[in-house]
Amino acid sequence: MTNPAEPIEILYFYRTRWGAHDEFMRLFRKNHLPILKEQLAAGRFRDIHIATPRFHGDGRADWDIVVSITYTDWAAIESHSEAEIARKLYPDQETFHAEEQRRFELLEAHWDVALERRPLE
Repeated sequence: MTNPAEPIEILYFYRTRWGAHDEFMRLFRKNHLPILKEQLAAGRFRDIHIATPRFHGDGRADWDIVVSITYTDWAAIESHSEAEIARKLYPDQETFHAEEQRRFELLEAHWDVALERRPLE
């Protein structure tokens, strides 16, 4: 088992509805990415990456966006500050919540995978 004091990477997979990819990404960048960046700056995260398949139809095609977040440790995963950060960054909470609801309406599926590093030898 991973040492609880070591960094933990979690992959957040998203599959958007047909034709909704651009709107989802616009709302993600507008409303969610700034919250993630605040947590990176505060030290809760070590790294954030966003990726999409290079070509249409790569792999099983069960996702079209993956966000990789490397948390500092398990304690960082258990601490939750997103709501507080959102209140600070988005004073118009009504609009923020409506846009976040819309962002999730654009999805067909979403799931998270916590990775456990294994030794090669």
